[in-house]
Amino acid sequence: MTIFTSHLKPGHAPVMVKEGFSWGAAIFGWIWLLFHRAWIPAALVFASSLLLLRLTTSLNSPAPAVAVFLLQGLFGRDLWRWSLSLSGYQPGPPVAATNQDGALARLLIERADLLPNLAQI
Repeated sequence: MTIFTSHLKPGHAPVMVKEGFSWGAAIFGWIWLLFHRAWIPAALVFASSLLLLRLTTSLNSPAPAVAVFLLQGLFGRDLWRWSLSLSGYQPGPPVAATNQDGALARLLIERADLLPNLAQI
């Protein structure tokens, strides 16, 4: 089972965010954040990547790149959650399920009042 955090906004469908390390965020970084509509965190990660690239061009060590890779993977989902809170989403209850669809189904079983928000999609 995987833990998902739910994020709720009146009139919008709930957003389920998986807990843990994100390989997509680690590999693709700011592009992964753009895919999840986390515009501000994507811009910050892009700017910090450019700055790091500029500062470490003279180094022949892969350590800075590996550090960025790990930090993006560790904090990518947290940046996505932060972007959701900036968009007006409030944290809802955590849900345990095998996948994102199962987590949404379990949330809707407990919170039937969220069903009308799905009909608008």
